Amino acid sequence: MAEEGPEAEVADAGHSADKSGQGVVAAFGQSLKTLRVRAGMEREEFGKRLGYSASTIASFEQGRRIPPPRAIDRSDEVLDAGGLLMVWKDQLERAQYPAFFQGMAQLEKRAMELLAYDTLVGNGLLQTEEYMRALFGNRRPLFDAETLEQRVTARLARQDIFDRRPEPLLSFVMCESVLRRKFGGSEVLRGQLEQFLLVGRRRNVELQVMPLDCEDNSGVDGPFSVITREDGKRFVYSEAQGASALETDPKQAVLAAARYGIIRSQALTPRESLAYIEKLLGEL
Repeated sequence: MAEEGPEAEVADAGHSADKSGQGVVAAFGQSLKTLRVRAGMEREEFGKRLGYSASTIASFEQGRRIPPPRAIDRSDEVLDAGGLLMVWKDQLERAQYPAFFQGMAQLEKRAMELLAYDTLVGNGLLQTEEYMRALFGNRRPLFDAETLEQRVTARLARQDIFDRRPEPLLSFVMCESVLRRKFGGSEVLRGQLEQFLLVGRRRNVELQVMPLDCEDNSGVDGPFSVITREDGKRFVYSEAQGASALETDPKQAVLAAARYGIIRSQALTPRESLAYIEKLLGEL
C-alpha cells in the first residue's frame, strides 16, 4: 500500500484517532460545562432549552456522548458563547466515528463516485435506523447504550450524501443473502427492503442484487468499496472484524474498479433487482 503524499494522510487518519478523538470529546465537554456554569445555568434548565434531559447534558459534558451539530449550534446560542462551541463541530464529527472508519468517512464527504459491494449486511449508507440498531445489538461484545446511540447518529449522518449537490454517482451491488437475513425480525427487514426500493429509485443511484444461485460471481474476496474523490483520485476500502484497509495505490484502485464492473455485469440489472426486492417484500 502506498504511504506517501497527501493520500497517506487519509490512510493514516484513523490510526491514532481513538486517543485523539476521546481527547477532543473530553475537551469539548469541559468547555461546554465551563460556559454553562459561567452562564449560571443548571443542567436541568440548560437541558430544557436544548430539548435534552439533565443526564444527557451530563453525558455531553463528561465526554461520554457526542452532541449532534444542531445541539452544538443551540448550545452556543443559549450560552451566548460567540462561536466558541461551534468551532468544535468538524473535530467532533470526525471523533464520532470509530477509528478504523474515520478515513472512509472523510472520503465519503468528498466522493464524486462511490461503488460498494456487500455480502453480509446492507451498506451503512442504505440502512434504516431500526436495521442499524438490530445490527449493533447483535455485536459482541455489546456496545454500552451511549456508544450505541453515538454509532447510530453517526451512521445516519453519513446518509446526507444522498442530498448533496452536485449529486455523486452511487452504485451498490449486494448479495441476495442481505435481502433475506432477518436482523431484528420480519418488520425490521420489511422496513429495510422498502428503504432499498426508495434509494434504488433515486436518479443518481443504481442498486443491484447478486442472486445466490448465480454461477459467476467475481466478488469471492468479500465486500469492498471504491471511492473516486473530486480530484479524480481513487481509493479502495474494505473492513472485517473491526479492522479496515484503505488502499491508496492507484494500480490497486484501478483493478478494484475493474473487478466491481465485472461484478455488476454478473448481477441482476437495476430494474430486475428492484423487481426482485419487491417480490421478496411481498413474501414477508
